[in-house]
Amino acid sequence: MAEPQSPLGRTFIPGDHGNSAAGIGVTPRERKNLSIIQVTAWPDTIPTVLTAIGSATGLVLQNKPGLGRVAGEKSVFGFAPGRYFVVSATPDLESRLRSAISPGLGTIIDLTHGRTVIRISGPRSEWVLSKLFAIDFSEHAFPIAYGRATLHHDIHTNIQRIDDETFDLYVFRTFARSFWQTLGHAAEEVGYRVE
Repeated sequence: MAEPQSPLGRTFIPGDHGNSAAGIGVTPRERKNLSIIQVTAWPDTIPTVLTAIGSATGLVLQNKPGLGRVAGEKSVFGFAPGRYFVVSATPDLESRLRSAISPGLGTIIDLTHGRTVIRISGPRSEWVLSKLFAIDFSEHAFPIAYGRATLHHDIHTNIQRIDDETFDLYVFRTFARSFWQTLGHAAEEVGYRVE
């Protein structure tokens, strides 16, 4: 099986960038070697699918819009009614989900080769992301582990809050390079460190 190459290419330049005189505001990095699966439940099977996701991943999820769970390198979050991103660093995630979720319960789509995951962390992460997306990133409006689906211009992005200062952004691979550059421009004002 062919290994995916980073779509960031020459735009991925490690080191400190922007106005870092007052310290580093954010640290963006690409997360690699993840399995990214979209699970969509039929309207009458949502509770059963959520139970199946929990048995396949160990991440129990309630049927509440945007609710998610994070445990180390694995996570799950809802981003639309009956639609969930399930993410893990294990290559057998899709097969485990297919064993637990039959076609009568919903659909499973492997997005691993179609998405790039960019993690942004740091004390200014909410502020930088607010420059790009028209949603409230404060913790009371966007709690830890919750997810959102949104747009930056025409670039669709799924976002999950990982902790107080960390967010994972899932973007289409074809837009990843452009989005990475845009994120860098947004972070220049507060200084950023690429790792």
